[in-house]
Amino acid sequence: MPKPYLLSEINWKTVQSTSYQLAILPWGATEAHNYHLPYATDNYQVEHIAKRAAAKAWAVGTPLILLPLIPFGVQSGQLDIPLCMHLNPSTQLAILRDTVDTLKRHGIHKMVILNGHGGNNFKTMIRELSVSHPEVFVCSVDWFKIGDQSMFFEEEGDHADEMETSAMLHIRPDLVRPLSAAGDGATKQYRIKGFKDGWATAQRPWTTISQDTGTGNPKKATAEKGAAYLDEVVKELSDFFVELAKNESLFV
Repeated sequence: MPKPYLLSEINWKTVQSTSYQLAILPWGATEAHNYHLPYATDNYQVEHIAKRAAAKAWAVGTPLILLPLIPFGVQSGQLDIPLCMHLNPSTQLAILRDTVDTLKRHGIHKMVILNGHGGNNFKTMIRELSVSHPEVFVCSVDWFKIGDQSMFFEEEGDHADEMETSAMLHIRPDLVRPLSAAGDGATKQYRIKGFKDGWATAQRPWTTISQDTGTGNPKKATAEKGAAYLDEVVKELSDFFVELAKNESLFV
């Protein structure tokens, strides 16, 4: 049966009879994830989380609509890796402008960009949207920053690592190659102190810093770890959707 909060499943009759207050836009990426995870890893993860969190929020009366996933992200540091699909940030902003304009026309004045890719950064775009479309409140959430990952995983990383591999073993184990086929995710570190300390930033040239496109060793990943962490993420995110939809003011 179609779910009334999934735009991809419902029809015009359902949309006409429902008053939505909050739109969720999942945004992923299509890129290499070491040797063992699929190119669409970020998309599978963010859509899985979005659907579960939206379902929980809808079940307690939150009038939200989950928009279809945007599957491509910023890959400017990986242009030499075949079929890493790249969108410029300016292209992302154009997509967001048109999306927000459509929502405004149809009476939806709040939107969450649910981000599933570390290379996407929507902060400056949200600033521009607040000028061009002040009637619509736009925010972004990086789902992978929710909760304390150290409570669930032993190895640190940020790409095709223990966390992402565990998540995919839970979500789509049929698409995960044996962990014996994975690279170790060893990553070259910056030489210069400012970059190492985090107060200076630059784009990472991916094939220079990693032999297998991973950053972080995935070998200790399990489906059980992935399920436990994603349960926490979904709960926190669902609560956020509920609060955001019902509160007119963000400040006390």
